[in-house]
Amino acid sequence: MKKPIVYGIPNCDSVKKARVWLSEQGLDYDFHDFKKKGVPEARLKHWLQACGWEMVLNRKGTTWRQLDAATQSAVTDAASAGALMLQQASVIKRPVIDWPSGTTTVGYQPEKWPA
Repeated sequence: MKKPIVYGIPNCDSVKKARVWLSEQGLDYDFHDFKKKGVPEARLKHWLQACGWEMVLNRKGTTWRQLDAATQSAVTDAASAGALMLQQASVIKRPVIDWPSGTTTVGYQPEKWPA
């Protein structure tokens, strides 16, 4: 059986909560660390298509807030958002989870997760 893949960074509170939740449900999962492995471009394209770039882009995080206004205002569509996400993985809302069913979820939302 395939396992869910959790994408994020290990010190992110939302990622930590998601990993605890998955373990509490008895679900085995794989973890993809953006800091060590980078952002998989093919998966990012899928997330942007499946979830929408505005859902995947984390505009509430510190990394986004620290970007200059010109960089922020240049993000106007999936292509520009994706390019920024490849350069700075921390602007991706976390966790992103690819579920064995083919569903992708963004953010800590266990009520929407197919357990």
